Amino acid sequence: MIDEQIKKLVLKLEASEQLQREEAWTQLKTLGEDVVPHLAFGYSKIKKAKGRVACVFYSQRYARTSEVAYQLGVSALADRATLVRYRACGLLAYSLRTDAISHLEVLLQHKDPETVADAKAAIDAIKNKNHHFFIDRDHSGRCFWELNQEDVTHFDKPKRSWWKIWK
Repeated sequence: MIDEQIKKLVLKLEASEQLQREEAWTQLKTLGEDVVPHLAFGYSKIKKAKGRVACVFYSQRYARTSEVAYQLGVSALADRATLVRYRACGLLAYSLRTDAISHLEVLLQHKDPETVADAKAAIDAIKNKNHHFFIDRDHSGRCFWELNQEDVTHFDKPKRSWWKIWK
């Protein structure tokens, strides 16, 4: 794909119809980590929150390997939409980078209680070096957040056949 095609697909992530967004992502995900700079570009151009959410969401899995993904997460912490800030906190939690904590601490004074809770959970995950704690906020050990294959190697997969279907 050439850059112009990629940009058009990224901008479709804010389409009104879910099917259009899914079709765009199906093509974009074939780029692997190379899609991240395009998602960062899209984030800066897309006006609708659902499109910005998608840009951050699809960048999350690369938060440990891509500086662009990490910087997108930092930028998205200041977004006006709660769901975008949630995804940004998740991206930074997944990164496990201690330098993200200072950016997240700014949100501890945010007027939205959901955003404060998300920032606290991200900080907790980073400090404990366990990204699952962003989802498993009570540290129950029953909730797991799998973005990449290596995220599940620390626990035994259930032996029931539903595991393969769900995955």
